[in-house]
Amino acid sequence: MPELSRRRRVLILAICCLSLFIVGLDNTVVNIALPAIRTDLRAQPSGLQWVIDAYTLVLAALLMLSGSTADRIGRRRTFQTGLLLFVLGSLLCSLAPGLGWLIAFRALQAVGGSMLNPVAMSIITNTFTDPRERAQAIGVWGGVIGISMALGPVLGGLLVDTAGWRSIFWMNVPVGLAALALTAVYVPESRAPHARRLDPVGQLLVIALLGSLTYTVIEGPGRGWTSPAILTLGCVAVASLAGFLLWERRRTEPLIDLRFFRSVPFAGATVTAVCAFAALGGFLFLNTLYLQEVRGYDPVTAGLWTLPMAALTLVCAPLSGRIVGRRGPRLPLLLAGAAMTVSGLLLSTLTAHSSAALLLTAYALFGLGFGMVNAPITNAAVSGMPRDRAGVAAAVASTSRQLGQSLGVAVIGTVAVSAVAGPFATGFPAASHAAWWIVAGCGVVVLLLGIICTTRWAGQTAAEVATRLNPDLRKAPVRT
Repeated sequence: MPELSRRRRVLILAICCLSLFIVGLDNTVVNIALPAIRTDLRAQPSGLQWVIDAYTLVLAALLMLSGSTADRIGRRRTFQTGLLLFVLGSLLCSLAPGLGWLIAFRALQAVGGSMLNPVAMSIITNTFTDPRERAQAIGVWGGVIGISMALGPVLGGLLVDTAGWRSIFWMNVPVGLAALALTAVYVPESRAPHARRLDPVGQLLVIALLGSLTYTVIEGPGRGWTSPAILTLGCVAVASLAGFLLWERRRTEPLIDLRFFRSVPFAGATVTAVCAFAALGGFLFLNTLYLQEVRGYDPVTAGLWTLPMAALTLVCAPLSGRIVGRRGPRLPLLLAGAAMTVSGLLLSTLTAHSSAALLLTAYALFGLGFGMVNAPITNAAVSGMPRDRAGVAAAVASTSRQLGQSLGVAVIGTVAVSAVAGPFATGFPAASHAAWWIVAGCGVVVLLLGIICTTRWAGQTAAEVATRLNPDLRKAPVRT
């Protein structure tokens, strides 16, 4: 890629962040519309879980394929294709005549979304070649993820209350088309010097693993954990995981290079992303049902109650990016883990009449924690990796986020919904206590990983992995 002016580089970053914004926003804006969808389409709670997870699961399953495909056929071309599919899927979601159609169109949306996040990160990594500039750009990127997801409930509430739940999909169309036009004008085409081979077997095993695992968790309580279908799919999930690990070890160019995980910061970032986004998925799903079904608030009021979360995320997400760029990831990770843990513990005492002070404090703390966690995840995923591996490394981080959110909605939502005794409105608060303990546990994991993965020993493992992956580094003399 030729050297670009700073103005052009900043513009490319803005275009990539625009695509990330609508994808991240779509992850959370749908949550606030779930009660309206439930009423209009006569959906069961498990059906609402699938409205969320059909999107996040397909994203998680295809992100790595999209990253490697972009490295092979061209990042700009893949990015534009993703924007087109995302816009088309959004338009079809707004026209869905039934729950099954909505779930199918959400999956189509996700096919397009899978071509945006990792490809955009690869474009950014190859555009900003100076390490300091790249760290700052990644910080902005991580901040946009947090901002978009925090604004989802607020914007969703306004749209659902004023124009109905279908309107939440309309806003993606003009934004996506604008990003498509700007990409054609300003983003140069780029490819990896050595395009990795496709891995269809590995890709199919990932799809089988994620699909069977999520179906087992969501449908297990309703069908029975010992029913033939649930037992069969549980075995499929275990067999797919084992088969994937064995297959990937044998390939010279695997779908996921397992050597990445020898880097403690990278492995820690992966687990941190799963835990943080599982907490987010559970938090949004539970709060949507609590505020609208238990407290009886309309969508706008429910969205306004989450303003403390949105406000703290808006402030802390870019702040976290600057801290990571100047001082490293430890402080943001420690703050994130502590804040999310306390938020989960406060909400584990939830009743139908919990005080405003408790709710607003818990929401603000969760926003602080979630705002702080994104930038260090992204930074750890791509820092030290060769530029031709940036797309795959970023795809692993993005996959971890989507996998975490899918599991959060599936596991945390199922724990709460399956424990409801009697009428939903009166039984849900007590039934959700165990689910909030899981959210707090996710925060504890983030806190501990923030300590472990920022040690000197962890940094040495990252340097060793970078040396193995980059032939140029192996040839260069080692400075001590």
